[in-house]
Amino acid sequence: MAEGSGRDKKGSSGRSYRSKAGLTRQPKKMRGRKPSSQRWLTRQLNDPFVAEAKKKGYRSRAAIKLEQMDGKHKFLKPHMRVVDLGCAPGGWLQYVARECRLDAGKGCLVGIDLLETDPVSGADIMVGDINEEGVLEEVATRIGGKADAVLSDMAAATTGHRQTDHLRTMALLELALDFAGQILQPGGLFLAKAFRGGADANFMKLLNERFEKVRYLKPDASRAESVETYLLATGFQPPENDETG
Repeated sequence: MAEGSGRDKKGSSGRSYRSKAGLTRQPKKMRGRKPSSQRWLTRQLNDPFVAEAKKKGYRSRAAIKLEQMDGKHKFLKPHMRVVDLGCAPGGWLQYVARECRLDAGKGCLVGIDLLETDPVSGADIMVGDINEEGVLEEVATRIGGKADAVLSDMAAATTGHRQTDHLRTMALLELALDFAGQILQPGGLFLAKAFRGGADANFMKLLNERFEKVRYLKPDASRAESVETYLLATGFQPPENDETG
């Protein structure tokens, strides 16, 4: 659906919503901004999931995506040990800390990102690159061994060229899976952002070899026109020659 059409849209509750008087709200002070920036600001202002995230105290609308996926598939449990890759600005950390009841003093949550992330209660946050030597060992030390879940909302900076963007995101997805394969305990889960495309057949084969069940998820908060999707893989099975455990 085209932006600004004034037609009814759906919120997370499934109910229709419209901006006041049925009109698309426009941000103030648009003069001097690039058209792409103007479109982004207008979309954010009229996005019900942005409003929902703000109402719930989340730092980003991405937390609503995680909330919706977990609400349907129930993969996060109390007192789990979780690693969040690409955790900034911290919306996923906020949701995980609450759902895993880390305030009870059990379980563990480690977040890592290239960027600084403001503190989140219950989360141990570090700045680093998962591709750098020593980072895996540091995360394992902080989490106390093996993890029950590895989450990744990482995405490469977009270029506007769909195939290039897909390949860049696939590269990050492969890094995230490699990281998860070294830190997950048997039976653990892996949730990561992906783009549907033609370059992931080998990746899916590898994923199906390492996990008992793999599925694509598309939460309502993920815009319909976006090629973004998520992969949920459960029941991790370490390779037989894995000696890290």
